[in-house]
Amino acid sequence: MSEKKKIYKPKPVSGFPEWLPEYRAVEQRWLDKIRGVFESYGYCSIETPAIEELEVIAAKGEDVDKEIYVLERLQADPDEKKDARLALHFDQTVPLARYVAQHFADLTFPFKRYQMQKVWRGERPQMGRMREFYQCDIDVINVDSLPLHFDAEVAAICYEALEALDIGRVQLRISNRKILMGFLESLNVPDKKTNGETTVKLSDETKAEIIRDIDKLEKIGKKVLLSRLEQTLLVVGELGVNFQTFIEPFLNLAETKIKPGENILELFQNNSEIDSSNEMLREGIEELQFVLDQLAHLPEHAVVADLSIVRGLDYYTGTVYETQLLDVPEFVGSVCSGGRYDDLAGSYINKHLPGVGISIGFTRLFDVLRQAGKIQPGQKSPADVLVVLPSEERRAEAAQTARTLRERGLKVELYHAPQKVGKQISYAEKKGIPYVWFPPFEDGNAHEVKNMATGEQTEATPNDWTMND
Repeated sequence: MSEKKKIYKPKPVSGFPEWLPEYRAVEQRWLDKIRGVFESYGYCSIETPAIEELEVIAAKGEDVDKEIYVLERLQADPDEKKDARLALHFDQTVPLARYVAQHFADLTFPFKRYQMQKVWRGERPQMGRMREFYQCDIDVINVDSLPLHFDAEVAAICYEALEALDIGRVQLRISNRKILMGFLESLNVPDKKTNGETTVKLSDETKAEIIRDIDKLEKIGKKVLLSRLEQTLLVVGELGVNFQTFIEPFLNLAETKIKPGENILELFQNNSEIDSSNEMLREGIEELQFVLDQLAHLPEHAVVADLSIVRGLDYYTGTVYETQLLDVPEFVGSVCSGGRYDDLAGSYINKHLPGVGISIGFTRLFDVLRQAGKIQPGQKSPADVLVVLPSEERRAEAAQTARTLRERGLKVELYHAPQKVGKQISYAEKKGIPYVWFPPFEDGNAHEVKNMATGEQTEATPNDWTMND
């Protein structure tokens, strides 16, 4: 007696999505539309390896241990060196910085590139959060300095790319990190060591920690944020702080929203709680005003200045972006984000290379809209025409018909077996193929084609038929 065959029942791996053909067709179409918008602004495509050396990723200076998938051979040699460990990249900004450093002599600056690839991140899977997902990035990097108008350009490109997908209203929320950082820099805080008789400045570490806390405002709410900020100030610094005296004005500032057309500097000058003479704060206000003015051509709902947007990553130094799906209120989060960075590639090359970029979290966007029922699935087949196979004896003629139609630019599937005509038509119907082609079933008969939408069936010839006939 033969042993019973063991069957492994496959199950989905959490956080690694895969779509049925009808949704994959939509995904591919959307990627093509985004690519078209990127290229319409002159951005060139690059692709970097799925893996980077762990040292390359770690050079960014962020605590990335919890997010990185490290690669090792299952049966590595015991004496194999471990110091050149490889890891799947968790974003495309670090690979870009390494790419620019490595190919510096061969690139033309400003270097304007787009990149549409999968990335891998050790997230806790949930709606809009994946462990493997596509990102669609655009960045501009230049040598020594980068004109501020690029901050507006990448934002406009992102908006146009999302608009091309016809997914409803999208809003870009824009800020400048220098505003909140400048506010914190201007603070004089009572010194614990002198019982408040003298004042001190917040340390850079404390300011960075406060900014990271503010970045969570939308997710955790004001009450929880206040508690976190108080702990940050008591634990991170050696400060005896009268908490309410400055944290409330700071939160009021962070919650400020400004519509395009408003004079931002005037709003700040009229606020007695804010020292608008601080150089960093004033610079951030002027830069934000410039970017908003450059985006004035977009629809009224498309842009708002939201000072709570700071982005959690410390390498952002000026303009920062997030987005909101206005017509999907059940989803709280950003599907497109980024900002300006002064010198991300400086860890890999002795050059000053400032840049600005924005990234569409494509799979996140797609999954959110799919779960919200806002994506209509496409065809299960890309074919325009199914050619019926009348019989084995007529396979050569049917195959030649399919080839002729393909040579004329049509996408054509030849049915695989000479089964009953009704079964072949049913196959086309299930796959959403819009036309069924009938080669002659007997010598002397004409070709015919059936429009599956109307049911109309007419005579046709492979050399000159079009789908508009």
